[in-house]
Amino acid sequence: MTHARVPFGRWEPAPLPDVAASFSGLKDTGSPWWVAGGLAIELAVGRRIRAHGDIDVLVLRRDQLAVQRVLAGWEWWAADPPGMLRPWAAGEYLPLGVHDIWCRPGPDAPWRIQVMLDEACGEEWVSRRDSRVRRPLGALGLTSGDGVPFLAPEVQLYYKAGTPRPKDEMDFDAALPVLVERQRRWLVDAITTTYGSHPWAERLLG
Repeated sequence: MTHARVPFGRWEPAPLPDVAASFSGLKDTGSPWWVAGGLAIELAVGRRIRAHGDIDVLVLRRDQLAVQRVLAGWEWWAADPPGMLRPWAAGEYLPLGVHDIWCRPGPDAPWRIQVMLDEACGEEWVSRRDSRVRRPLGALGLTSGDGVPFLAPEVQLYYKAGTPRPKDEMDFDAALPVLVERQRRWLVDAITTTYGSHPWAERLLG
């Protein structure tokens, strides 16, 4: 099995319209997907916040093989173990513990899309960080004016709250004014359940 240390090659994130066009094919299969990461925050606030080194798409682990269909002909590499990359074989079901897949059109092309796998139980999303943090799949995301599904900002910020980097703090600052009371309460409950005392909780409740 071939492994490569990360970073491996260069990133040139695919434009959002191209990603949406590729993953729109999942709609016919009943497999949901969402733009994630910093772009999800930008879609929530409706403006550009910062530069992005990649573009993230979240799918449920149970739907992972649909990614190979919508990106047919591409190379797919799994971060297995984290910090290393290996080819993701056609039809291979990635187990728990493998959350990230790097995708590019060919061996000499830059990486274009990062796919992230998350968990579900029936019609309920289950955080891979903490199985106590859950919500209905139907409430996991929102849809932009252009019809692009994206992860709800409070869910994305929950993941960013683990070990916030400067860019995560920027995203939080930008999203805070647009979060309504129910979103703030959910995020406070989620981050305190998983991370304990957190400076973001005080600002959310302030």
